[in-house]
Amino acid sequence: MRVRVRGQAAHRWIVFGLTAFGGLFLVLGLVFAGVSVSYLTDAERARGTVVDLEWRTDHGHSAGRRRGDDDPVAYAVVAFTSADGTRRTFEDSGGSNPPAYEKGEQVEVLYRADSPEDARINGFFSLWLLPLIFGGAGLLIMIAGAVVAVVARRRRPRVR
Repeated sequence: MRVRVRGQAAHRWIVFGLTAFGGLFLVLGLVFAGVSVSYLTDAERARGTVVDLEWRTDHGHSAGRRRGDDDPVAYAVVAFTSADGTRRTFEDSGGSNPPAYEKGEQVEVLYRADSPEDARINGFFSLWLLPLIFGGAGLLIMIAGAVVAVVARRRRPRVR
């Protein structure tokens, strides 16, 4: 049994799919933004120093390897002293090539007092990259759905 959808019904399904998919991504972007805002609200701040760069070629994926996937990526290893006077070290979750930080560079560290091992460098990408990717993609997909809806409406024959 084959189901064929043509014309106006096809456009409705495309618009619905794009809007739903875009809406999901937009909501995920807003959730990630809320997590970042919550983290910033509760976070303690400390001065930290990049003490090392951890170079890795394993980027956590094996399928769909492209040229350049074996290039090493540097993750900053940062040391800081928490409010209780304990010296702590953590590895930044984001890596890059070329490195975003240099050994010996001073950075601002954000951490929660109740779990100082969950520390982050106070940087734009570490806090806002996921919200921007998901929110931006969701917005673009929803705009594409709106464009399809407008084009379909303009092409529809007018009944008088």
